[in-house]
Amino acid sequence: MINKLIENIKKTNAPIVVGLDPMLSYVPEQVVKQAFAELGETLEGVAEAVWQFNKEIIDKTYDLIPAVKPQIAMYEQFGIPGLEAFKKTVDYCKEKGLVVIGDIKRGDIGSTSAAYAAGHLGRVQAGSKSFVPFGEDFVTVNPYMGSDCVKPFIDVCKQEKKGLFILVKTSNPSSGEFQDRLVDGRPLYELVGEKVQEWGDACMGGEYSYIGAVVGATYPEQGKQLRKLMPKAYILVPGYGAQGGKGKDLAHFFNEDGLGAIVNSSRGIIAAYKQEKYGKYGPENFGEASRAAVEDMIADIRGVL
Repeated sequence: MINKLIENIKKTNAPIVVGLDPMLSYVPEQVVKQAFAELGETLEGVAEAVWQFNKEIIDKTYDLIPAVKPQIAMYEQFGIPGLEAFKKTVDYCKEKGLVVIGDIKRGDIGSTSAAYAAGHLGRVQAGSKSFVPFGEDFVTVNPYMGSDCVKPFIDVCKQEKKGLFILVKTSNPSSGEFQDRLVDGRPLYELVGEKVQEWGDACMGGEYSYIGAVVGATYPEQGKQLRKLMPKAYILVPGYGAQGGKGKDLAHFFNEDGLGAIVNSSRGIIAAYKQEKYGKYGPENFGEASRAAVEDMIADIRGVL
């Protein structure tokens, strides 16, 4: 699947991923009202509003972008209807030819990780039949319980030709409380990066591995060092836009071939219509505002590369 991601990036010349993280406050009032009129002020109504919101953004941006990254918590908060909206979003994005990165941040003891991996990347058995429960192409994984929490995901990736993005240096302000701690004189995130490279060596898809890393745009110097430690790992870069990351901060996340990284923006795109810059579109044209925000992000990053 890493080859499909790279193919999409080359085709669009846009190393970006749209984070489909729909808080209900991002969904325009007219979309919510219509969903409530059909299904009532229920979890089903909320989930329908989220799905219609996502669909419009996908329809207006899919030709510009290589991938999307739905954050599952934004759907789980609405219970089973929310998870159904998540699944509909995943399936619709794949119909549009997009690579889907499930931002699930799982990682637990072996049997639990195996269940997560089967549910999100693999298959499960129901008697004599097998089914694909969610069907993402990549997922995010938290490695801080060690190798035995990551190995089940890697095993499924090998079977299904899927991929992982493993948390190494995250974009949030307090990430350094643990990730920057020195171990034998080196920050912990560097040791995790070395493990990502080690795991990835056994899962090569060509020039790049199926096993990638998450490194926040808000830490460009750390990104520069981690790029050197993980030359064959694709880096998923959150923190662009609303969290403060800028295009000028991103050059060192990429390799000399202009590949090796994909930059995420979530609310900066899906809630673009709320920004003064895109206010002319209004809530009624929120999809067009998202498209304009995608075009501006692509231009910003292309300017760096």
